[in-house]
Formats: sequence, structure tokens, C-alpha cells
Amino acid sequence: ATIRVQWVASSASGETLTDSNEGQIYLSENCVKRLLEIAEASEFLRLQVEGGGCSGFQYKFSLDTVVNSDDRIFEQGGARVVVDLDSLSFVKGAMVDFNQELIRSSFQVVNNPQAEQGCSCGSSFSIKL
Repeated sequence: ATIRVQWVASSASGETLTDSNEGQIYLSENCVKRLLEIAEASEFLRLQVEGGGCSGFQYKFSLDTVVNSDDRIFEQGGARVVVDLDSLSFVKGAMVDFNQELIRSSFQVVNNPQAEQGCSCGSSFSIKL
């Protein structure tokens, strides 16, 4: 389920980017809930896209406290996800979800309109050309 609240994106300088052409990402209700459980007050979830993985590109998640000048901050329900501009071009329009299964739980990128196909592990993808 998706929380239907207004998203807020801002640059590291504090400029609000609600009408930005750079794109946005969405946070699922499960993502917001899990982030609020695990993140300390100054922590946020960083999403990066790197080369590698079984399909050419892979998603990398980490908890971070440092916002860089090329970062965009997406906040929803008190939870924050930060994406650098280079990575944002690979995930704009996608949703960050938290999936809990019997043997593993993880943050995942779902419904990524920039991805051509993904692999069964859910952490790598190829891009649409």
C-alpha cells in the first residue's frame, strides 16, 4: 500500500523541488514504517545505483547521515530517502518498498519505469534504451 501524502523533495541547499524536472521517487507505506523503526533521528536511507549485478546495474541501500550537494531528499511521513542526481536518473518514477519474507527482509526498488528487466534477486536491472 502506498501512503497518499504529498512528497517533498529538496536539494542539499534546502531548495524545495516539488516542480523539479529531475524526477521523483515514491515511498511505500512499508518503507516509511520500517525506516521510522530503524533510523536514528539524523539518519536516512540512501539509495544508490551502481554498475554491476547480474543485469548491468544494481541498487544499493545504506543508512547515512551526510547529505551531499548533488543529493535529492524525498521525505514522506517523517521518513527520508536520499538519492544522488546520477542515481536518480536510473530510478525516477520508481517506488522504494520494504519487503519482509520468511527468510529475508530488504528494501527494494519496485515499479521502476527506467528499468527494462530485473533479475530474480530484485537488486539488479538493465535500463531501457
